[in-house]
Amino acid sequence: MADSSHSTDTGAEQDRRLLWNRIRAFFDGSEGEQSLRAQIEEAIDEHEEDEERDGPSLDTGDLSLIERQMLRNLLHFSEKDADDVSVPRGEIVAIDRNSDWVTLIATFAEHGHSRLPVYSETLDHVIGMMLIKDVFPFLATGKPPPKDWTTLMRQPLYVPQARGALDVLADMRARRVHLAIVVDEYSGTDGVITIEDLVEEIVGEIEDEHDDAPVEYLVPIDEGMWDADARAELEDVARRVDPLLAEVEEQVDTLGGLAFVLAERVPEPGEVLTHEKSGWKLEVIAGDERHVERIRLHPPTADNDIKDEDAA
Repeated sequence: MADSSHSTDTGAEQDRRLLWNRIRAFFDGSEGEQSLRAQIEEAIDEHEEDEERDGPSLDTGDLSLIERQMLRNLLHFSEKDADDVSVPRGEIVAIDRNSDWVTLIATFAEHGHSRLPVYSETLDHVIGMMLIKDVFPFLATGKPPPKDWTTLMRQPLYVPQARGALDVLADMRARRVHLAIVVDEYSGTDGVITIEDLVEEIVGEIEDEHDDAPVEYLVPIDEGMWDADARAELEDVARRVDPLLAEVEEQVDTLGGLAFVLAERVPEPGEVLTHEKSGWKLEVIAGDERHVERIRLHPPTADNDIKDEDAA
């Protein structure tokens, strides 16, 4: 007679394996059968095709447009890594550990952040983070702050660029820490991630009273010229200005990066660089010794009475 307990254990084990395989299929996809992820996305596509053909559904229990978009974002969330969702290094607001208490308070007030990374000497050496809730009691009561305010620091997470965004979110939940420092292969600081950044990947941008108005990176001006933020993506520049501007042999993503490649160094304000393939001229109108901030694009056919630096 067969051992019924052994049969039951085998069945339970099979159920566990089936559940695990379905979970993996959801997040990783599968080689053979269509994954659960693909089935859900296909169902959404079919529903939206039906709406385009027959008009919006009157079923109040159906998924709305915004719910479908959030579901799509969730389906693709696990495809992103820390580098994809982080605030880039150039946009990090941080404080030097040698700054005084007044500077710390001023930095919180100016930027409206609730957390600030704290670094020693350079941004590549982040040693902790300051929380506004740890600072506020001193402001509210007038109590003198500690002589060394870094004693109030807390530890952020440190995650490699390639760590999955889903794993970063799980790490934050497990550690109850809402700020992660993204480090590159040389242990330098590549960016930061907040819990808000991760949530926005699913629900879309969350604007609050501290957020600045959206910055327009490309603004057309007179005589076919464009004023541009150096952070403007070359892909966007190619789409809106001239496709040839994105043709560059080096691996660069921004207009500022293109200016650096053309000059073979950080160009100074006032320099004019020529992009040979397109004929457009890039005039650096703002920046410092470390990076370019704003660029004016002059069209190849316009007589702007300017000369590039080679002709200067």
